[in-house]
Amino acid sequence: MFRYIALAVATSLLATLNTQAQADKPSAAKPEASVSSGDAVADAAWEKLEKSLEAPAAPEEWKTKRPSEEELAKFRAGQLQFVESAADLAREFYTKYSKHPKAEEARKTEYQLVNAGVQQLRGTNLVARLDALTTARLADPNLDEDDRFNIRASGVKRQAESKLPDINAALTDFAAGARTLLKEFPKREEPWAMLYSVVNQAEPVLAAKVAKEIIDGAKNEEMVQGAKVVLKRTASFGKTIDMKFTAIDDRKVDLEKLRGKVVLVDFWATWCGPCVQALPAVKATYDKLNPKGFEIVGISFDASLDQLKQFVKIKNMPWPQYFDGKKWENKYGVQFGINSIPGMWLLDKKGVVRDLQAREDLEGKVEKLLAEKD
Repeated sequence: MFRYIALAVATSLLATLNTQAQADKPSAAKPEASVSSGDAVADAAWEKLEKSLEAPAAPEEWKTKRPSEEELAKFRAGQLQFVESAADLAREFYTKYSKHPKAEEARKTEYQLVNAGVQQLRGTNLVARLDALTTARLADPNLDEDDRFNIRASGVKRQAESKLPDINAALTDFAAGARTLLKEFPKREEPWAMLYSVVNQAEPVLAAKVAKEIIDGAKNEEMVQGAKVVLKRTASFGKTIDMKFTAIDDRKVDLEKLRGKVVLVDFWATWCGPCVQALPAVKATYDKLNPKGFEIVGISFDASLDQLKQFVKIKNMPWPQYFDGKKWENKYGVQFGINSIPGMWLLDKKGVVRDLQAREDLEGKVEKLLAEKD
């Protein structure tokens, strides 16, 4: 899925380059706006470069039918070939016609194309070229701040991605890069946004650390408030939590009385698409491991009790559900800083919160906790 998304991003980026080039074309109706250098050969070369930015479009049928891995690989190869050819033309242009009004734009275009080839299309054959272009552009004293920042930020992203599939290592590296950018560009808000993206993806310890940095230093109030919510959520990690209520089927629920069992606290709603999509895996895990000591406690963010009861009955969900009809103002959602669902927390046999993002490999995580000694 990631590769499919990356390819779509690359196609969009290349299309944007093409759109920008088209917008910069001299208008036939306004000859005074022409960028002609007085050199017909150079102007013809620029037109050739512009035309080279017309990226190959993805097949129409892909809009409704997911392509196969083979089809994706073939299309990606074509995109990479396009990137290299267009980038070569851009370099040829600014090398031969360094005084042309569009020479600097050609330099930017080469960098953007090669960067897209490496970061979105995973063109390893372009890495050395990108490194050389990055060094050259950053050494240019005339490079404006926006371009300098974008180049540096792109490098931070690329460095972090080199640590994948270790997501925590990648996010740690990304946060470190964002902090460096804050020092280099203290007046820009983007580095804070980069840090904010970390708090919503990182494991609890790193998320809490970065959230505190944002609260202490960011000027964007919305970002600060979001970081405070994350800090509230991560504060439960490694601790026991209190939760006691009467479920929609009148069962009495008390987490303290479930000690000795592994418990999934599932923050969800019937109107939440990802929650519904995750349900089959959750139910399969419950059916398999409940006899071994696995329990689920649902915390519903629904507004309609009748809808919730009907859904639970149709889907045959045997575990208890908390409901207060307040949606995002749900009592436990507010208490534990839940600002997105599904939110799946795993508690070990001692009632300690061990995982705040238990959706991925839920069954494996539950089995591991069940295997621990009481």
